[in-house]
Amino acid sequence: MTASPTSAHAASAHPDFQHVSKDLMHDSEMLAALRANPPEVLKTLNGELLDIDSARGYARFRFEVVPAFCHSQGRICQGGFLTGMVDTAMANAAIVKGKLGIAVPTLELKISFFEAMGPGIVYAEGRVMRWGGSVGFLDGDLKDEKGRLIVHSTSTIKIVRPKAKA
Repeated sequence: MTASPTSAHAASAHPDFQHVSKDLMHDSEMLAALRANPPEVLKTLNGELLDIDSARGYARFRFEVVPAFCHSQGRICQGGFLTGMVDTAMANAAIVKGKLGIAVPTLELKISFFEAMGPGIVYAEGRVMRWGGSVGFLDGDLKDEKGRLIVHSTSTIKIVRPKAKA
């Protein structure tokens, strides 16, 4: 289910999905495509995509916080790693809302840290709150295995659609 860049369909505006057919519309197919070729950042953050819902604009991930991500004698995860985790979930929520056909550069990101997180498992959820013609508004949460809210974030993105082929 791939399309060449010279096909009748416009290629994805996202460089990671140029090879994916625009006919790939079912969530199960998108989930399989996303899992088949995870970006390096997801591997670095020890992440795994668990679920998506393109109609809602939703993505859920599992991440493992390892001691290498932590300061204070390996007990507290550095905030940049947690930010990357929740940002990944929010960006993927927007990407699946756009059926893998868009790029979603961040225009603004706000992050609130509610609890310290040490090594362990966290779950990140990203949601599309508002979807416009060229701008989208997202929010996301990061929770530990007990359901404690660790991080809440909001983001404004630019929705970059593929250019129509002549």
